[in-house]
Amino acid sequence: MDNKNVFVAIALSMSVLLFWGAFFETPKKQTSIQNQEKISDVENEITPSINQKIQKKSLSRQDALSESDRVLIKNKNVEGSISLKGGILDDLSFINYKKELNDDQRVVFLNPKEIEDGYFVETGWTSIKNEVKVPALDTQWKVKGNKLLSPGNPVVLEWNNNEGLIFKKIISLDEKFLFKINQEVQNNSSKNYQLFPYAQITRNKKPDDVQGFYILHEGFIGVFDGDLKEDGYEDIKDKKIIREANNGWLGITDKYWMTAVVPPKDSSFKSSFLYKDSFKANYILNDPVVLTASSKASNEIRLFAAAKEVDTVDGYAASEEIEKFDLVIDWGWFYFFTKPLFFVIDYLFKFSGNFGIAIVLITLAIRVIFFPLANYSFRSMAKMKALQPELTRLKELHKEDKVKLQQEMMALYRKEKINPASGCLPILIQIPFFFAIYKMLFISLEMRHQPFFGWIQDLSAKDPTTIFNLFGLIPWDPPGFLIIGIWPILMGLTMYLQQKLNPAPPDPIQAKIFAFFPLFLTIILAPFPSGLVVYWTVNNILTIAQQWVIMKKTKVKTN
Repeated sequence: MDNKNVFVAIALSMSVLLFWGAFFETPKKQTSIQNQEKISDVENEITPSINQKIQKKSLSRQDALSESDRVLIKNKNVEGSISLKGGILDDLSFINYKKELNDDQRVVFLNPKEIEDGYFVETGWTSIKNEVKVPALDTQWKVKGNKLLSPGNPVVLEWNNNEGLIFKKIISLDEKFLFKINQEVQNNSSKNYQLFPYAQITRNKKPDDVQGFYILHEGFIGVFDGDLKEDGYEDIKDKKIIREANNGWLGITDKYWMTAVVPPKDSSFKSSFLYKDSFKANYILNDPVVLTASSKASNEIRLFAAAKEVDTVDGYAASEEIEKFDLVIDWGWFYFFTKPLFFVIDYLFKFSGNFGIAIVLITLAIRVIFFPLANYSFRSMAKMKALQPELTRLKELHKEDKVKLQQEMMALYRKEKINPASGCLPILIQIPFFFAIYKMLFISLEMRHQPFFGWIQDLSAKDPTTIFNLFGLIPWDPPGFLIIGIWPILMGLTMYLQQKLNPAPPDPIQAKIFAFFPLFLTIILAPFPSGLVVYWTVNNILTIAQQWVIMKKTKVKTN
């Protein structure tokens, strides 16, 4: 084994960080097509259905909102309204988050069902073969009393089916993002009924800003009896995914936002992820609520329409006793590294007041932790580099005899007490930690719209400068793929310098390929969030400094 393995390990570590998800995507257990068809046949006969056709219109959001009477929603984090037509939550904005950095417009999350970007949550009751007249999407509810939903002020909606059943929704909202919907039904008739409670999240179309990158899951998500399941929008385009469980939750997740519904605890339910004119995530309780004559029944649904703030999500997981609810934030394979790293960088952010400085500090801290391993690796590289002239001489001397060459090289390694692979292991050990911090920065809502210094006003966005207009000196806006900013270029240069300190690959073709690698990563990382590029650049600088000191001590000549 020759010294090229050391640099191969470095290149591999970088590649793994970028493309891990593409090659090692978490397997997803899905219901087979055959089983789905079988379930669908049974559904038509003995199970309730909640699919209702949505009539989409060419309306603006404001016009759609004005088409129905509404109950206003307001707390310190969200603002919006509930439509009395259908009794659905279809209007919600996040007060503390702007759509764009230099824009006062808030992030609009939920939208009326009629418009192209319709995204709403409905709750209600259904029955076998839809034989009971229950509230539907076109049902007109009445407000009883308070018309403003705010913390400590629940809203009561009521609807009479004129067949002896009176339905109520008692909706409450906490200080953040949790809605609790207590559904009541009063049977004033002499008949007996069986009703099934349900909740359904509907999204008319796949969002335009879905990342499409395997490092981040966006789409359908749920935990069913302790098992996390993630399905993309394309996964359910042609097939309905059905799961049954006794405990869990389900919803739709974006990079920074999410909706989720939680069935009552210890209640057996069937969940469906499907596409039928629109994307739907729903559940129906398996056991019906039996309404005898002159009786009442109720059922509570917990609904989250939330920003994925770590402290908030963890708080709900604990206070509401929702199993693995924190996994709605995509911490990834290295959860046990990624999440603790977030708490560290969050502390450093609060300490320094600048998220960019927090990135620099956590990068420095990780370099300190791995200082002994890195020293061991760099000493090995330094010794290998010192042997380069002798290795080159041996290759010239025995270029016609590969077996003899290998024997002479191994003899040289033994004489100098060098293991050519000894520099690889310390680097490979560090890969999970590097990937964890990379992942943590990529998904972090807390980094969104946070400034660094100079031209970096949003660490979650790409570096806005570009070499193709001389970093703003030329009055020209290049197309997106030509935006290669100062920080990506610094990252590429530091990677090139780091490469020059490593032993050169003996094969000329390999040497040319590796020489191209910094340029390749510069282009690849240019559109990435600048916080990630700052992390890589600072990490490279610290690595170069440590490696240069080691080589000076071992008296190895640098190129």
